[in-house]
Amino acid sequence: MTSTYVVGNFKGGVGKTKIVTMLAFDNAFIKNKKTLVLDMDPQGNASQTLARTGNIEHIEKTITDGIQEMSLKNCITPIMENLDLIACDTSFRSFTKFVIKSYESEKDQVSVIKNLLEPIKEEYDTIFIDVPPTISEYSDNAMVAADYSIIAFQTQEESFEGVRKYIGYQNFMVERYNIDLQVIGIIACMLKPDSNIDTKIMNEAKEEYSNAVLDTVVTYQERLKGYSTDGIHLFVHKNGNYDQWDFKAHSIFINLLNEIEARTEFLLEGTD
Repeated sequence: MTSTYVVGNFKGGVGKTKIVTMLAFDNAFIKNKKTLVLDMDPQGNASQTLARTGNIEHIEKTITDGIQEMSLKNCITPIMENLDLIACDTSFRSFTKFVIKSYESEKDQVSVIKNLLEPIKEEYDTIFIDVPPTISEYSDNAMVAADYSIIAFQTQEESFEGVRKYIGYQNFMVERYNIDLQVIGIIACMLKPDSNIDTKIMNEAKEEYSNAVLDTVVTYQERLKGYSTDGIHLFVHKNGNYDQWDFKAHSIFINLLNEIEARTEFLLEGTD
């Protein structure tokens, strides 16, 4: 059964694209699960990182082509074994106009991506969706298409306020369109783990959202920064051991995947 996750926050620059690409890479490479990244952000940062990861200079078709053709099957770009991408670029800025022009009912307008994903969904174990940090047709469609949400935030007040807004809006979407979308976890990204402000915001998050905040915290590492420019990798030495700095960076996201998997399985057992 496919699990689809939207990763978001209504505050930009919180690390959600990094989380999407790293979770997807490790889900494919370490967990050996068939994984798809659906990039719905016209900035295309996730697409650029994954293209570099797969040494791909040019992506032939993007999600915009899929919208025009009303099928995503020809828009899938293989990145590496077990990891595919449906890429996005600035042409996807036209999505809102297309939706409003093509569909009369609100329900149809917010279900475009869900309906396009349906025919290819069962080819994957996991789908991660990256979206812009805005309340828009992008976020609406991503929420309707997803089974679970992962909310990322930096341990700063403005970013934490974005979590509150995101959860509030998600609840609105669930009620308005009768969708089944659950928060699987809130991921904290701490720029300075030893900072009093970061610690204060982290404690506030745990107090307000309790067990929804995942135990694993994403901390700043130079190696993670390099993956954006050079592509994601996990180097293996001749002796079979992983490069220590690569593995240190990846271990955070492997731990996050373990937590996300456990919570997903728990929720699925509750629906049996």
